Amino acid sequence: MPVEQPVCSGMIERIGLENSLIKHISFFNSEEKTIERTLDLADHEAGLQEVLKLLTDEETGVIKNPEEIYAVGHRVVHGGEAFSVTAFITEEVKDKIRQLFPLAPLHNPANYMGIVVAERIFTAAKQIAVFDTAFHQTMPEKAFRYALPKSFYINQKIRAYGFHGTSHKYVTEKALKYLNNPLAKIITIHLGNGCSMAAVQDGKCIDTSMGFGPLSGLIMGTRSGDIDPSIVFHLINQLGYDPEQVNTLLNKRSGMLGMTGFSDMRDIENSINEGNEDSELASELYAYRIQKYIGAYAAALNGLDAIVFTAGVGENDISMRQRVCDNLDFLGIVADADKNNIRSREIREISKETSRVKILVIPTNEELEIARQCVELLVADAQG
Repeated sequence: MPVEQPVCSGMIERIGLENSLIKHISFFNSEEKTIERTLDLADHEAGLQEVLKLLTDEETGVIKNPEEIYAVGHRVVHGGEAFSVTAFITEEVKDKIRQLFPLAPLHNPANYMGIVVAERIFTAAKQIAVFDTAFHQTMPEKAFRYALPKSFYINQKIRAYGFHGTSHKYVTEKALKYLNNPLAKIITIHLGNGCSMAAVQDGKCIDTSMGFGPLSGLIMGTRSGDIDPSIVFHLINQLGYDPEQVNTLLNKRSGMLGMTGFSDMRDIENSINEGNEDSELASELYAYRIQKYIGAYAAALNGLDAIVFTAGVGENDISMRQRVCDNLDFLGIVADADKNNIRSREIREISKETSRVKILVIPTNEELEIARQCVELLVADAQG
């Protein structure tokens, strides 16, 4: 940094299970060298030790020893109200991340484990936390409060926090630069296995679709998104579900998986092409929910300059983007089918010339956004 070309990248999957998968890509003089390995990794520390071996490998390594790593950026899903900006990780910060375990039981404990392991391996590095909720901390109280007794907010911090903030922030800044308008009113639409939207004005989030946890809002790969809360009571009181079963149903067995049997939109698209009516209906519901949020956020923003599609589905699913944009011409949203059919890893505009609202497809890059925020913090710290 500040050069933003990566020297290597990679991923480890199935940690703690048999046949863990490691993929490591090194970049040398614009050439890529990929290493893939399958081995058993008992825990995350064993996984990071394997990463260190790859980073320091004589042939494909990019460093000689771990002391060359100056900073390690960590994605921490939930920062609560305690963190609205990126922070150096201290014992106090770690303690606050632990205190937030109940708000993100599936994510924050794993994020915390990553910090502890990285501290043991990269002993000379500054550890930095980038919080997924931070971008949404600019929401006004009317957007983040729930209509519950005030004590639940004051004492239990029950409110909307929002997630995918790192992605929403990255594509927001890209969009504002593309539009050459730092005051633009935009709606960012992050569509992956998890899905969320944000209403952004003057570069700041004023509302977002995910709330206290990542379950609410849009229909997702395995999550239900918005449902009538009375369904939860019906499941428990009439159908005999316990709370954990309800949690599993709504988070892991619903959404597109529950409606179609598939959580991957590519499988669903193939199913539609084969005439599957359930998949067709599910796709209609998926797009319709996004359209409703577009309408709501256009009202919240009192206007709209652009909508942005991003993440795996948003960047790559041509038919879903078209479904979302259909019948929104009253808002000035008119997609160009030919432009929409073009595939690219670059930022692109897919709206017609007559569309009052720009329709943008912007590939997200959460790793780069984390790196940028780490560098900004390091520079600010060095300058005092």
